[in-house]
Amino acid sequence: MTEKYDIIEKAKHKAWEFFEGADPAHDYWHTHRVAVWAVELAEEEGADVFICEITAWLHDLADKKLNHSEEEAINHVRDWLQTHLENDKEIEQIIDIIETMSYRNGNNSSMSTLEGKVVQDADRLDAIGAIGIARAFAYAGAIGEQLHIPASPDQEKRRTAIEHFYDKLLRLKSLMNTDTAIDIANKRQRYMVNYLEQFYSEWEGKL
Repeated sequence: MTEKYDIIEKAKHKAWEFFEGADPAHDYWHTHRVAVWAVELAEEEGADVFICEITAWLHDLADKKLNHSEEEAINHVRDWLQTHLENDKEIEQIIDIIETMSYRNGNNSSMSTLEGKVVQDADRLDAIGAIGIARAFAYAGAIGEQLHIPASPDQEKRRTAIEHFYDKLLRLKSLMNTDTAIDIANKRQRYMVNYLEQFYSEWEGKL
């Protein structure tokens, strides 16, 4: 247990170094929250807590948005794991989860293990609710997107922070794997829907 605790601490440090200067939507604290939820869900669902936690700490190190290429990033994570873990089966399970868990417009492959389902749910939970709203606007600001552009028949559709709710955030509730995450996602979904209603009301100047 002490050895695994030490590996987790090293993974935290690796994440801290990697995300220095990252945008607030994809930073160390996103990874921290995913790791916290991964442990919570693993304990509730009976998954391997160590596999879930270390995968959560490393999952975004292979995000193609944050690297020159996805292949290079995966190899980097694999090299790190081979330096710190002796169990090849655990290494391959962690790599398989990381390679499979991305959203990819909802078209990603199904997770084959309970641990994969847990980590994927933990990551998706951080994309919805109050934190999800904050991250959506933070990312829009980081890449120069506008808050909202009302629909117009003579205007080409453009990506905005509000459009991201419909492209991704509101879809995530139906993609949760575990019963625990489904229950949490239902509550966060209601919060986002209420937020959008309030947003449109204020945008249009309604009392």
